Amino acid sequence: MVPEPQRRISRRTVLRGVGVAIALPWLESMPAWGGPVVRGMPGPFPKRFAVLFMGNGINGNHWWAKGSGAEMRLSKSLAPLEPFKKKINVLNGLFNQAAVGMGIHPAQTGNLLSGVPIGKGAIVRAGITLDQVIANHAAQETPQASLVLACERPMTGNHETNFSMAYSSHISWQRAASPVPTEVRPARAFDSLFDNRGTLRCGSILDRVSEQAESLTRHVSSTDKHRLDEYLTGVREVERRTDRMPEDLRDHARLMCDIIALAFQTDTTRVASLLLARDLSSLRYPFLAVREDHHAASHDDLSDGYERISRFHLSQLAYLAEKLDAMPEGEGTVLDNCCLLWLSNMWAGWKHDNMKLPVVLAGGLGGTLQTGRALDYLYAGDDNRKLCSLYLSIMDRMGVKLDRFGDAETSLAGL
Repeated sequence: MVPEPQRRISRRTVLRGVGVAIALPWLESMPAWGGPVVRGMPGPFPKRFAVLFMGNGINGNHWWAKGSGAEMRLSKSLAPLEPFKKKINVLNGLFNQAAVGMGIHPAQTGNLLSGVPIGKGAIVRAGITLDQVIANHAAQETPQASLVLACERPMTGNHETNFSMAYSSHISWQRAASPVPTEVRPARAFDSLFDNRGTLRCGSILDRVSEQAESLTRHVSSTDKHRLDEYLTGVREVERRTDRMPEDLRDHARLMCDIIALAFQTDTTRVASLLLARDLSSLRYPFLAVREDHHAASHDDLSDGYERISRFHLSQLAYLAEKLDAMPEGEGTVLDNCCLLWLSNMWAGWKHDNMKLPVVLAGGLGGTLQTGRALDYLYAGDDNRKLCSLYLSIMDRMGVKLDRFGDAETSLAGL
C-alpha cells in the first residue's frame, strides 16, 4: 500500500517558481503515467522517438555489423555502440526511392524523413516528416510537441541543381512548404523545457524552486530522494553549461543530447530531432586532425579522416543512449521506451550514392521492438527495402496507424 503522503503526488507534479516550471522524472512514489508499476510487468510508460542526422554519408569500409546480441561484431565506425549491442539494430540496404536520381545534396535530403517528391525552384515543396506525424499524434500528451535542434545554422538560396538549400538545412518538416525552425542555441532549447521566462530568466531555475524541492523530498521514498537529487544535479550541470554558446562542436553536440535526454526523462516531449551536421556541412574538426570541412572531407569518404568524422557523429547516438539508459523507469530505463534513429542522406560522399543508407536504431520502444540485431535488406528487392516502410513500422508501434507513408504501403518485414 502506498503511504498516505505519497498518494498526494501526481505524475504531473512540477516544481514551480517565479517564471519557471520544472517537470519531474519518473519516481516510484508517483503514479507512473496513469497507473502503478506492477512487478514483472511493463509500466504504462510513454514511447519516445528521436532522429539524429549527419549529412554527406559515411566511410563505407568501416560501417558494418555482424551477428546478434552479445556476440554482435561492430565495425570501427560503429564501435562507440559496443556497450549497447543488446539494445540496437543496425539496418543495411534501406533506401529512399523518391530521392534516387533526382540530383545531389538537397534532392537527397529534403524528403529523407517523408519519402515524398520535392520541388525545384524558389518555392519549396516537401512533405510532413515522420517525426512531426508522431509529434502531432502525441501533442496533447506533453507540454511540447517536439524538439527540433541543430548544431549548425541553416543555409539560404538555391543549390546549383535548382533545389532550395532549405532541403539541405532541415530534416523536420511540418507541412509541404514549411520546415520546422531549428534551434541552434542550447540555452534557448534548455529554457523551453522549463518554461523559463521573465526578468529572472538569466538566474538559476533551481534556486527558484528550492523550497518546493525540499518539500517534495519529504513525501517520497528514500530511493526517490536519491533519484530526485541526481536529476536536479543533472539539471544544474546542463544549465551551467548552457550559460555560453559552445564554441567546440563536441560540447555543442553533447549539450543538445543532454537537453533531449532531459526532455524525454520528464515527458516534456516525446519527439526530437537533432541535425548534427547538415547536408553540405561546413563544420570543421580540428580535434579529429582533419583539415577539410565536413563536405570537402566527404569527397574522400574512404579516408581515415572521414572515418573519424563518421565515428564522431555516431558517438553522439551512443552518448544519448548512455544518458537515457542511466535513467530508471519502472524496472527498465528511459532508453527501453525509446526509439533513437541515426541516419545519413547518402552512403558514399565522393559519388553522392544514396542507393542504400546507413541506419541505426537504439532502444526497444516499450518492448515492441526486438533489438540486438544486424538486419540486411540489400538484396530483398526494392519494394522490400524502403526507408518509409521502416517509418510505418515505427509509427505503428507508437500508435500512429497509417495505410501509407511516402512511397510505402507496408511495414518493414522482419523488424
